[in-house]
Amino acid sequence: MDGSKLDVEVSEPEIKDKVVQQEPLRESDNSILDATSDSPREKHISIQRQLADLEKLADLSEGEFASTVSPNTDLQVGAGKKPCPLCPEEKFKACYSHKLHRHLQNLHWKVSVEFEGYRMCICHLPCRPVKPNLIGDQTSMKMGAHYHCIICSATITRRTDMIGHIKRHVNKGETESRYIAAPAPKSSLEVLKEADTDVQVLPNYSTPQKTDSYFNPKMKLNRQLIFCALAVLAEERNPLECLDAFGATGIMGLQWAKHLGNSVKVTINDCNENSVTMIQENCHLNKMKVVMTSKEEDDCDEAMEEGEENIGTIEVTKMDANVIMHLRSFDFIHLDPFGTSVNYLDSAFRNVRNLGIVSVTSTDISSLYAKAQHVALRHYGCNIVRTEYYKELAARIVVASVARAAARCNKGIEVLLAVALEHFVLVVVRVLRGPSPADDSAKKIRYLIHCQWCEERIFQKEGNMVEENPYRQLPCDCHGSMPGKTAVELGPLWSGSLFNTGFLRRMLFEAVQHGLDEIQPLLKTLICEAECTTLKQFSIHGPTSQNKQEECGVFIKTPDTSTDYFVVHGKRKSNEMIRNATKRQKAESNAEHPAFYYNIHRHSIKGMNMPKLNKFLQYLSQAGYRVSRTHFDPMGVRTNAPLAQFKSILVKYSTPTYTGGQAEGPVQSTEDAQSGDYVQASVDDKSGNTEVTDDKSGASTLLTKDDNSNDITAAESN
Repeated sequence: MDGSKLDVEVSEPEIKDKVVQQEPLRESDNSILDATSDSPREKHISIQRQLADLEKLADLSEGEFASTVSPNTDLQVGAGKKPCPLCPEEKFKACYSHKLHRHLQNLHWKVSVEFEGYRMCICHLPCRPVKPNLIGDQTSMKMGAHYHCIICSATITRRTDMIGHIKRHVNKGETESRYIAAPAPKSSLEVLKEADTDVQVLPNYSTPQKTDSYFNPKMKLNRQLIFCALAVLAEERNPLECLDAFGATGIMGLQWAKHLGNSVKVTINDCNENSVTMIQENCHLNKMKVVMTSKEEDDCDEAMEEGEENIGTIEVTKMDANVIMHLRSFDFIHLDPFGTSVNYLDSAFRNVRNLGIVSVTSTDISSLYAKAQHVALRHYGCNIVRTEYYKELAARIVVASVARAAARCNKGIEVLLAVALEHFVLVVVRVLRGPSPADDSAKKIRYLIHCQWCEERIFQKEGNMVEENPYRQLPCDCHGSMPGKTAVELGPLWSGSLFNTGFLRRMLFEAVQHGLDEIQPLLKTLICEAECTTLKQFSIHGPTSQNKQEECGVFIKTPDTSTDYFVVHGKRKSNEMIRNATKRQKAESNAEHPAFYYNIHRHSIKGMNMPKLNKFLQYLSQAGYRVSRTHFDPMGVRTNAPLAQFKSILVKYSTPTYTGGQAEGPVQSTEDAQSGDYVQASVDDKSGNTEVTDDKSGASTLLTKDDNSNDITAAESN
């Protein structure tokens, strides 16, 4: 650092005038630096690479140092003594070299903040006046210790705050060069490809921020699920007006426009100006025509004429998500904000068209997964605890908030899909206009009674009458055998179905048509979970008109109506069947998938080897219960069996870890043997069938007896 630069920097600290008199000098110093410095901004003298650089500042001769300070200072430098360049004379007087070295090392260097090879040392110069202390008149001389930011020249007092300040600059991609020369050059942008769509992202694209463009590769499954849902809706009506309310890089809207073509009219919105610029560049990168406001539309058209022909048109808007959803109507709306989405649900359901779809992605998993229960109470109005089925609990919390927002707009919902994975909770619902669907949806929001001892759970009964003993609703008897209160009330939650089988099958068909191989296993698991079965029977043929009627909700007032209400033995449905459709649905409500699931590891017995999960599913199915795996938990079992029967069957087919003195084969505990045999006997008595299982091969033979002919038929299954 040459002398001319140092003269300007050192002249500031030694001025003892009032703060008002220092400001003009500081502005003139900055102008001198801008004129003489080759770099865009000169660093403060407290920012150095090595400790020796700080000592060099104090190695100036007495005459040189005296010439750099203001004539108003009464600085007195003795022979051989050197002042501290970062402390005023009142705090640290001039001393010899060995003492100055210890002072710089212990007071300034050890508490510095490091960034890209530079050390931001603590500064005691009068650069940052402290708020006046009203004790006496000696307040103007008191100055506070602080740090100078290497990027934005801000002065920050605490070291921890300075570290957080630098981290925020790094997360935003702001280095010294980027902060001074505002836009980053195009060569520094990375180009990523997903589903034949190219997007330009910043080098810090994986860092979530509220203001910067954010691209998360781990959300690929989320984007593919939403794309399949939109593709299914595009088959029902054409063209669609769809909105990506939080565009960021615009990857989702670009995939919609690129793969669905003219069947969709895509609008990508973002309130951040940098994100809007990024979206426009990504549209041009994918040969898409960008439509902005009327002032900018001509410029965008000219830019596209110079390049190649565009594939489609995308409208890019810059406004708040609530504003655009209040101003315009859409058939498909996707909400993916930073964190919770409850602040945008009312606007989404205000103008969404009838039979349209609203998809909501919530990434505030800390509150939804019961890690921050007070946040869940504040955002969703739900009391929750950590349970074995916490992921499905999170999905039902989000659906309940969506249903309440829709009901406030006199709209009901039909849940098409609810997925809760590691990084997000996705809910896709169809909108049904009218007060009757709104009332039906609101009735499905109930409280859940959860036993904290055995983790049995059940939804409260309908009605507003006070229950004298709510513990009687639980199938378990923990309250009678355990002291104190054993259950908690969770919710309010969505108590209805989380899946629509017909819609999921059509999503699987669209995934196959567009070559989305990664999402197909998840969709197959969701279909089995929706039907609560282990039989994987999937049709890859196109959906017929009858299948569309099964799930689209066009002629249904209440969701989850099966095909049986529309077609009966090939005959057309009569008017009487239309009137009785709701009654039949209530009578056959048990056909829906059971709520929640059990974790097989959570209920395992100590000292016993559990059966394999697929084998255990067969044992539950043989006992007469509906059973399936769940995407919420890889070791979860969704079944309508009570927890007591679940445990009894698990104990029955578990083997001890040690075999000394015991015979091989399934064993039963003394307390659960009777209940397990009772369940099996009841099934045999009803069906009159007998099942024989081969322990070696695992194959089972079902013997069926005909009462009329006394013939016995055998069916083998693996």
